[in-house]
Amino acid sequence: MFYTSGMIAHADDLIIGGYVQMRFQGSTMSDSADLKKAGLKATLPRLKILSILEESAERHMSAEDIYKSLLESGEEVGLATVYRVLTQFETAGLVIRHNFEGGRAVFEMNQGHHHDHMVCVECGKVFEFYDPAIEARQRKVAEKSGFVMEEHSLYIYGTCEGMKKNGVCSKKGRTATVA
Repeated sequence: MFYTSGMIAHADDLIIGGYVQMRFQGSTMSDSADLKKAGLKATLPRLKILSILEESAERHMSAEDIYKSLLESGEEVGLATVYRVLTQFETAGLVIRHNFEGGRAVFEMNQGHHHDHMVCVECGKVFEFYDPAIEARQRKVAEKSGFVMEEHSLYIYGTCEGMKKNGVCSKKGRTATVA
């Protein structure tokens, strides 16, 4: 089972057919005390941006996505402020920045647990997954080469199930393009 919307794999999740069947983790850190713990002053823009990242159905959001969400809710926060706050959040370890192919960075809340990503090349939807066999294999490859792995990331690019089955992406209802 692929997962999105803030669910992160843990050691006691079930692996079925190579995919994670898991429980939902609903922890958030949306109050000013959590920002202060990260060494950041609890300003209104930081609180609003943190709230959007925590509450969005999309786990992977670009700065532009966050900016649009702020505008839609009537907030007067500039795009430059959004970029600055996201960079501060990244430095503080609150968010993780991903630079998927296509050239735009997306951010997700740092839930403290490793996972990998599959990205649809048609619609851009990001699917998170965790597979212990893949993780073990990567550790073995590193060890065999005498390499001490500190962290890693795996991005798989392909076509999402919605496009494959129905000719419509799982996101935004885009139809297949015929070359």
